[in-house]
Amino acid sequence: MPVVVRDQLGELFADEQFGAAFGVRGRPGWSPGRLALITVFQLVENLTDRQAAEAVRDKLSWKYALGLDLADTGFDASVLSEFRARVIAHGLEERVLDLLLARLVGEGLLAAGGKQRTDATHVVAAVRDLSRLELAGESVRACLEALAAAAPDWVAQVIDVPAWSRRYGQRVHDWRLPSSQTARAELANTYGTDGFALLTAVYGPSAPPWLAQLPAVEVLRVVLLQNYVRGHDEHGREVVRRREAKVDGLPPGRHRLTSPYDTHARWGTTRSASKPWNGYKVHLSETCNDPDDSADTPFIEPPNIITNVMTTDATVNDTVMTSPIHDRLQRRGLLPDEHYLDSGYPSIDLVIASAARYGITLVTPLRTNNSVQARAAAGFDSTAFTIDFDNQRATCPQDQTSTTWSPTTQRGSDVIVVRFARETCRPCPVRQQCTTDRHTGRKLSVRPREVHHAIQLARAEQHTKAWQTKYARRAGVEGTISQAVNVTGIRQARYRGLDKTHLQNVFSAVAINLIRLTAYWNGHPLDRTRTSHLARLAL
Repeated sequence: MPVVVRDQLGELFADEQFGAAFGVRGRPGWSPGRLALITVFQLVENLTDRQAAEAVRDKLSWKYALGLDLADTGFDASVLSEFRARVIAHGLEERVLDLLLARLVGEGLLAAGGKQRTDATHVVAAVRDLSRLELAGESVRACLEALAAAAPDWVAQVIDVPAWSRRYGQRVHDWRLPSSQTARAELANTYGTDGFALLTAVYGPSAPPWLAQLPAVEVLRVVLLQNYVRGHDEHGREVVRRREAKVDGLPPGRHRLTSPYDTHARWGTTRSASKPWNGYKVHLSETCNDPDDSADTPFIEPPNIITNVMTTDATVNDTVMTSPIHDRLQRRGLLPDEHYLDSGYPSIDLVIASAARYGITLVTPLRTNNSVQARAAAGFDSTAFTIDFDNQRATCPQDQTSTTWSPTTQRGSDVIVVRFARETCRPCPVRQQCTTDRHTGRKLSVRPREVHHAIQLARAEQHTKAWQTKYARRAGVEGTISQAVNVTGIRQARYRGLDKTHLQNVFSAVAINLIRLTAYWNGHPLDRTRTSHLARLAL
């Protein structure tokens, strides 16, 4: 692959594109454009930094692609880590993808319009999963380590070093903790008491003021705030105890720290994931145009190209990502005409908004009607009522009309609450099929006219054979996610932090694009489906 990429694209990543992250004075360093390409090749072959540095020295194909002399001795593996840090510090994480896409547009392999599809998958953070007890103890230990490295003499004055060393000398592991619940509760209170005592000393007047600026100190403060409460007993003595969800409440998952070493990772879960995970989500968008069957001579169709990568923490709902994805595609000049999305992404509001703002048709199944009647497939759900928007009233299947029409907002969406009088519904012979409320009449929540009609049309259309055949195109993005997982290991973060994880995901997307382009240029399109060895023999 490296040889084909060099022959077809030449110098893909110019040094000038990364100039903002590298100074013009000082000792000359390695070419940032070459380091960017090395990082892509590293993910193509799923190598560590040390293995990638060794490949630069040993592999002729890499030397050719990088334009290096055969006698070049390469660089130390730490240069790759420094390169990533500089790229992140200057906000250049997506520069490699932007440069590749712009080059493909110039080559005629990519253009605005057409069709694209998007889906997300989970990314496990590069940290150990911790229980609440482990999190508290490890946060105290990490803070102590940072303080002992920064101000060892001060630490020796404020704590009992031998006693604290027995508790925090080694990483806190569950298999080292006591097994009984009583002993664990006591240890949890000890961790909390030690943590508050340490913070009191750090923020005290005798401590150097810069100690409070250490990241580990802030992490400990947040962990204690989220997991402990301080109070006083009947004798006026301060008491530290762990928060109880039912009594004291816990912060929502999107704010709750899960590790003292990665403050961006969060616990998340989805319908497709077999179990919750601690980390992030990555959203991949790719082209999926139909092949040209009108050509007189057979040809190899251009590959599907990943056009956008978005990385969020694990708690971010897919529904809020549709507009950011379209904004990013618009900035790149690659907005599609049709965008295929999983049912977890858009609500009907986004379907209408995307058509109005971006001129995009979203092809996605809408969420089903969740009313009691619709779930039971019995009785009269909202579709059984006739809605008259002009006269602001609804008519039920028994030809009774509503008495109130109240526009309001529910969960951030505009709705109209329609009510029927209690006197109308109480004697109704089909009341049990309509409402379970014994004290009031039937109540409906109806969307505004434009949205209501769009919902009815979309739900009716998505049950047709033609729409289902069209939507089947979305399933192809699962193959892209599978390729990214198997080739680049995209579901496992290599680095800690949201920015570094996003950088990994972007370079993984570039790696997948170059693999597909190499197959296209060599005249060997990638298999659309997996073929068994026996089936290959039959061919």
